[in-house]
This record gives sequence, C-alpha cells and structure tokens, in this order.
Amino acid sequence: MVIGPSLGTTWHMWDRQIPELSQHWRVFRYDLPGHGGAPAHAAASVAELGDRLLATLDGLGVQRFGYAGCSIGGAVGADLALRHPHRVASLALVASSPRFGTADEFRRRGVIVRTNGLEPMARTAPERWFTPGFAAAQPAIVEWAVQMVRTTDPGCYIAACEALAAFDIRGALDRIGVPTLVLVGAEDQVTGPAEARTLVAGIPDARLALVPGASHLAPVEQPAAVSDLLLMHFSTAWQQDTSAAIPVLPHATAPAAPSVPLVPVAEIAPAATAPDAVAPSPDDRHERGTKVRREVLGDAHVDAVNDTADAFTEDFQEVVTRYVWGEVWSRDGLDRRTRSVITLTALVASGHLEGLAAHTRAALRNGLTPAEIKEVLLQTAVYCGVPAAGAAFAVAQKVIQEETTPPA
Repeated sequence: MVIGPSLGTTWHMWDRQIPELSQHWRVFRYDLPGHGGAPAHAAASVAELGDRLLATLDGLGVQRFGYAGCSIGGAVGADLALRHPHRVASLALVASSPRFGTADEFRRRGVIVRTNGLEPMARTAPERWFTPGFAAAQPAIVEWAVQMVRTTDPGCYIAACEALAAFDIRGALDRIGVPTLVLVGAEDQVTGPAEARTLVAGIPDARLALVPGASHLAPVEQPAAVSDLLLMHFSTAWQQDTSAAIPVLPHATAPAAPSVPLVPVAEIAPAATAPDAVAPSPDDRHERGTKVRREVLGDAHVDAVNDTADAFTEDFQEVVTRYVWGEVWSRDGLDRRTRSVITLTALVASGHLEGLAAHTRAALRNGLTPAEIKEVLLQTAVYCGVPAAGAAFAVAQKVIQEETTPPA
C-alpha cells in the first residue's frame, strides 16, 4: 500500500494508521519535495509527482499497489489511476477533489508565500486542518502541525500550489476504473463533502465515507475511524446502505500475506531531465495561448475579457490569444519572469497604465517579488520619466497590497 501526504504535511500525518495497515500490507509512504526534510527538488505538476513516485516504486520492485492519499496526495493517486491504471489496484481519496478551489486562489497563495514566507500558512493551518474542539483539546498536535508547515521549503510549497492550480480532472472521472473510497471529514472546510460527492458521482465504482467530528486532516483527528474505513475498503467488498451486496471487482493479484512494512523513503525519485520543448503548431496555438494567458493573467481576468467580447471584438481577442499568448509568450527564449520585467517596462514607457495592474499581478505570479517590481519601476523612472514611473508606482502599490496581504 502506498500512502501520500497533504500539502504542508509530512508522512507522519499517517502515523496512527501504520500499525493497523502494516498488519495486512507492505506500506510505503513518502514526503513531497521539500517537505519533512526531503530534498527540495520542486515538481511542476501533479503528474510529475506521480511519475517520480512510480520511478521510486520501480526501483523497489513494486508493480501493483493500493493507494491512499490526502488532498494533493489524493490528486497524485487519482492521476496515477487515470494514466497508469494497470499499476493501481484500488484507491482511497481522502479530503480530495477533482479540482482544488480555483487556479487564481492557489496562484495567489504562491504569491503570498513568495512575499511573506510560510508563516501565514503555518499560522492558519490549524483552522484549515482541524475542528475547533480538537484544536482546543490537543495543543501539542496543533503545534506539531504548525511546525510541519514552517519547516517546509517555500519554493517547493509554491510549486505544489502551482501544480494544484493546474490540476483539473472533472472531465475524466468516469475513466477511473478501480474501486475507490472517497473519505472526507464532515466538517472539512477546505475540500469538504460537496467535493467528495462530486468525486463519487463521477467515478463509476466509488463509495463515500463521511467521518463525523473531523476536518481536513481526518487521519490525524479521527485515526481509528479512518484506519477502519481504509481496512474495510482495501480488504473487503463494500455494502450498500440497504445491505444489498455490491458486486466485487476481481483483483489482478492474490491478496498478499502479512509482511514487514517497507521502511519509509524520504524522497520520491528526483526529477528527470525535461525533453526539448516543441514549438506549437498553428492548430494548437489557440489552446496553448488560452492556457498560458490564464496562467499568467488569471482566470478572473480572462473570464472578464471573454464576457465582454462580442461580434465586433471577438476576432481581435482571437488574435491576442493565438499570437500574443500562443506564440510570443509561449516561446522558450525567455522565462516568464523576464517577460514580465519587459512587459512592465514597456507599459510604463508607452503610458498604457490601463494594463499595468493586470501585469503587476502577472509579474507576482511569474515569480517577481515586490522588491524586484520596485526596482523595475525605479529603472523606468530613469529612462521613461519620473511622472510615468510615479503613476506606475501608484497602480502597482495597490495591486501588491491586495495580492500579498495574507488572509486575516
């Protein structure tokens, strides 16, 4: 059995389940990059995390496995079940979702961490992860949770936020073909019962388990209930509420005899060398341009532009999507940070401050810090004029305050 953690946690979030599970299966649990002391080799996507995990399992000689994962760990399991169905025998998605919030929310979280460090995330972790009663009764566990976040590598945390921003399998749920348990805390405010029911409705052989008295980290808050549910799911057929038997899907392999659990491995396999990028063909420029435009400017901005487009402007928007975003912004010659620096400078120099707010947000998402944006605007004061730079500072200051202020 392979067990995956939540964002900001370590494999120790599953400590209370290991004694029970290891009586029945060899157990392998892993840390995300930069979490729990694992080397900070950031992964750009959920699929990359899954590929690294498979590479590690290949090295251990593990070909077929059950998988349980919490939050982003659940996303990894769902991705593996879609892309490598022959490897995943059964699946448990804990506090998971086919899409985690919105892309804009997670990219803004990355901006906040890049600007303020992980302290805002650490400070608010208890209210996201635990019910108020549990947090009040278990201060030591709350402090442990806060320290897990504080000791995470910020760059890897930001990369995980970007991975979750891009993760969306809502249209593919019907292709998950393995028995699936969808387990959620009844009081989870992060990925709660509504998201769990979306998973159950979309996955053909899925069952819902609602854990009372638990929030996002149900394995920590209600360990016995979660252990029992995992044991039932991975070892027996599920029963309907009416007690009518649900047909049991045959497993590809015979049940394994109890054995000594695998020693946890701190790091899933490091990133492989990326292949050379292929230039977009004319046919895919619209799709690629739309994707890049949303990643850089955000869904809210692009949706607003699309909502105001009509027969008079739609052709122009098509040109912008295909040429500006599908060709120029998609080229490999410059990274997005550098393109943002150039864009900010050009907007100030040309006096087009109406676009500066959107591209200040884009610059923050593309990795520029407020201090670096300040240096860019100071440079424009020298070569574009103090009045132009002064107006730009006013626009950028407002955006930076909005985007980098942590939630109360």
